[in-house]
Amino acid sequence: MKPATKFIHAGAHPDPSTGAIMTPIYQTSTFVQAAPGDHKGFEYARSQNPTRKALEEAFAIIENGKFGLAFSSGVAATDAVIKLLAPGDEVICANDMYGGTYRLFTKVFEKFGIKFTYVDTTIAANVAAAISPATKMVWLETPTNPLMNITDIEAIAAITKPKNLILVVDNTFASPYLQNPLDLGADIVMHSATKYLGGHSDVIQGCLMMNDPALREQLYFIQKSCGAVPGPMDCFLVLRGIKTLGVRMKQHCENGKIIAHWLAKHPKVGKVYWPGFESNIGYEIAKKQMKDFGGMISFELKDDSVEAARKVLSSTHVFSLAESLGGVESLINHPASMTHASIPREERIKNGLSDSLIRLSVGIEDAEDLIEDLAKAIG
Repeated sequence: MKPATKFIHAGAHPDPSTGAIMTPIYQTSTFVQAAPGDHKGFEYARSQNPTRKALEEAFAIIENGKFGLAFSSGVAATDAVIKLLAPGDEVICANDMYGGTYRLFTKVFEKFGIKFTYVDTTIAANVAAAISPATKMVWLETPTNPLMNITDIEAIAAITKPKNLILVVDNTFASPYLQNPLDLGADIVMHSATKYLGGHSDVIQGCLMMNDPALREQLYFIQKSCGAVPGPMDCFLVLRGIKTLGVRMKQHCENGKIIAHWLAKHPKVGKVYWPGFESNIGYEIAKKQMKDFGGMISFELKDDSVEAARKVLSSTHVFSLAESLGGVESLINHPASMTHASIPREERIKNGLSDSLIRLSVGIEDAEDLIEDLAKAIG
């Protein structure tokens, strides 16, 4: 089944009682049983809910996986994965990653004795060299947030598989439309479903997809025991969002390409971070493992000052200054003070994230309007 068809029909079954083509919102906390243990597959909504069940089936299908699990946020999904580990275990991570993930790792899990080692994962040899007897997991983002670095998932999987390490890929920036890490050897795929899967900036949610039944059972136990589950209305919204993922991503990619090339030619713009440039060090890998290059772009001005960046950030009208990404509307963001503020400045600078970096989530508006907006803001 082709992706556009798969996204529309994933997890969708007509309601057996009414024939409703859309999955109903089962707004209930509990389910009546005929006798103790005699029920219709549902007992208590923290453990399972029919709306969430349909969404979790959809999650699995769109990532070419066998199992999907829904969580109350992307961070909650990440939290569940790290809870697979025990004190003394080590995780090798990308040194360029979402600030909320870094905060969770350093401020919450490190104090429980889990070690996180940060390396440049775009060089597979760095991952291999960092593995120790304590290593149990490798955590990747590709493309990374916010520098759009590309890691070869197959190359890392070739390192982790023989050592029985769990390979996790945060696929939020690419979405299942552009990239399917399970097909490339990942064990778990994580998304902030708030972003491209929901697609309309109206829901907070996260998800995990996997093929291994044992991993699924461990993660489901964590899901129901810790209780970071989404409500049925949120599940309904993401189910709805997935149906238009294909058409939305086509437009995000088309607009992203236009904006990236326009920025690259602008006399006041310095470096532009976007995986689709042939000069990009990760271009060939991105071309191999992604279907297109997406709508996420970061850039720096030639006037590499925070003041100049703030002027641009405060001067757009079609691009809204806000955190998050992946919605139909275009957003502009200042990672150093917003999404990545939890990362110490010295760490940000060391990894190439300057104080003046600007990140764009290019929406699906008319590209000419987006260019006009940026042109006026940049001057």
